[in-house]
Amino acid sequence: MNEKTTSPESASAANEQPLNIPAAPPASSPSPLGGERAGERGSVGELKGTSLWKDAWRRLLKNKLAVFGLIVVAFIILASVIGPAIIGAATGYTYDFIPSNSNLIKAFAPFAAPDGSFSWTHPMGTDIAGRDILARVLLGGRISLAVGIISTLVSLIIGISYGAIAGYVGGKLDDLMMRIVDVLYAIPYMMIVIVLLAFFGSRSPIGQLFLLFAALGAVSWLTTARIVRGQVMSLKNQEFVLAARATGVRARKIIFRHLVPNTLGPVIVYATLTVPSVMLQEAFLSFLGLGVQAPLASWGSLTAEGIQNLAVFPWQLIFPGITMALTLFALNFLGDGLRDALDPHMRKF
Repeated sequence: MNEKTTSPESASAANEQPLNIPAAPPASSPSPLGGERAGERGSVGELKGTSLWKDAWRRLLKNKLAVFGLIVVAFIILASVIGPAIIGAATGYTYDFIPSNSNLIKAFAPFAAPDGSFSWTHPMGTDIAGRDILARVLLGGRISLAVGIISTLVSLIIGISYGAIAGYVGGKLDDLMMRIVDVLYAIPYMMIVIVLLAFFGSRSPIGQLFLLFAALGAVSWLTTARIVRGQVMSLKNQEFVLAARATGVRARKIIFRHLVPNTLGPVIVYATLTVPSVMLQEAFLSFLGLGVQAPLASWGSLTAEGIQNLAVFPWQLIFPGITMALTLFALNFLGDGLRDALDPHMRKF
């Protein structure tokens, strides 16, 4: 018989032999998924992800009109902040400088010297008091942008707080707070601003300017409150809010630490569209004589002065009008770009 019999001892010895498991490939060996080395990939936890804000910033940069608006707004802000100081150091003219020579207290055309020759002294000409229009336009940009930004911040503080509390608490308090908003919506907001400015009017230009900040901000928060209320009502039953309630976190902390930060996307978009609206309201009030008072100047007050001399000195209206229109266009382009960048439906998965 050629068959070999296996004894129980040999079978047990064979079972005790170690299994020949193939060793793992070295770190330098190529990965079967495309040649990338395993040692270069790292663990899954080390992979870099992205965030909503980074993703929105990339989409914003792809929008040419939004990038144009961002560049224009940044340039005008920079020119308004440092421009008057540069003009004062280079030429000695400030926004309220009136020449002592009576022959110079009159309107000169752009790039024109008193003798009629070409000159770089006044690129935008002068007004009827001999003041440099470029310096006054840059100062007007500083004040108009400050009015738009500060009044918008005031409206955001009021609107976010009001809307977040109403949306989180709900019930009868929400109904009462929203009926107050409806009543205020029914009243023309410009009438409220005019009444506030006329009743609390200040004699000093600085006091009138701060009153303008408060008056415009106090009537611009209604839409913000409604936006935030809707966002909070959709978020207050999410898991992270329920977890915060279960751990005993106070309602105030839940509202302002957990809920409000998650509503900033729509709020930022609305804020960028509110700034040009507030600037237009300030221009209208200054045109009526209720806004910025002399010797300070805004684009609205400069436009009002230019209209009076439009037939004789058109440059007094053209330059502040073009600057203001360009800024408003840029802000609207930027606001539209932010809306598209932060809109979840615009994302490409």
